Amino acid sequence: MGLLDEILAHSTLNSGDIWVWSDHWKKLSSINPKPYGGLPAATMRITRRDLKRILIEKAERTDTIWKWNTTFSGAERLSNNKIRATFSTDEGKTVSMEDCDLLVAADGTNSAVGDAFRPGDMKLHYTGATQIGGISRLPDGLPHPIHEDYGLQMSSGEGVCCIYTPFDNKTVAWALSRLEPERAAKSNFTMEEFSSLKEEALQAASMFQEPFKTVVEATDPDTAFIRPAHERPAFRHDARLRGVMFIGDANHVLNPFEFVGANLALKDGWDLAEQICRNATMESTVVSYDKSSIPRFENVYKFSHTRLGFGHSTGLKWIFYKHGMAAQRALGMV
Repeated sequence: MGLLDEILAHSTLNSGDIWVWSDHWKKLSSINPKPYGGLPAATMRITRRDLKRILIEKAERTDTIWKWNTTFSGAERLSNNKIRATFSTDEGKTVSMEDCDLLVAADGTNSAVGDAFRPGDMKLHYTGATQIGGISRLPDGLPHPIHEDYGLQMSSGEGVCCIYTPFDNKTVAWALSRLEPERAAKSNFTMEEFSSLKEEALQAASMFQEPFKTVVEATDPDTAFIRPAHERPAFRHDARLRGVMFIGDANHVLNPFEFVGANLALKDGWDLAEQICRNATMESTVVSYDKSSIPRFENVYKFSHTRLGFGHSTGLKWIFYKHGMAAQRALGMV
């Protein structure tokens, strides 16, 4: 997209290593990716705020017209097969209507375009695991071994795991999970509820040694969450959707045990634009787009299930993984 230099200027670069630790921080396994092409690092982390700003600034250099402070509120198919999209203010007042030859739905998990055109495909499915966590800020620096790389800490067969995602040398996100009946998502906590959430985390992961407790106690209350792990398989476009295309989370939702949702959305957008330019008809555009976007998502979707089962393993499954990781270490692969 010609944005690498701008992205690099606002990114944190690191090895991209993914570590698996035991409850007492023994290194069990790792994934060690190599930098792609001529990139300076295997992983480039950038905040959504900076990414959004850079993308918008790029688009503003073209003839794109932006209409801010409006919300998509509905759409209908006209007799000439065009799509009439309606936009409104937060108060519900209609501010504009646009008749489109092509409507691209990029409005996320709870897609209003999806509700209008494919309501049967919008249902989210619960994976069986719920995460609780937040973002912790440690002014004296992140403790080892979570100071640099993404990692997963596992219990010894009790079915509890915690994902750590460092943002910089003083900030790390943590997400503790276990298999349990579905709970309601929550992000706004009273101080009493926040204290209960931290206590729940410390009790559920009582087998996790320090610095787990230090990280939990340093959680910013405004970032705390309860997040049931939902997902939605990708769907193919067909004749019913003539003139309407779905990309990113509007088309597919990845559960939070695999952090590539934004990457998939960017690739979807690029592929759709490329296929529109390459094909003479929307029918051939749709076929070509689905041929690349669906398999890409399904591969990651399947791997996210493997990771979910691995992190929450108990009984014989845990024993299998435990010996498998021990063999990996013995062969010098960690």
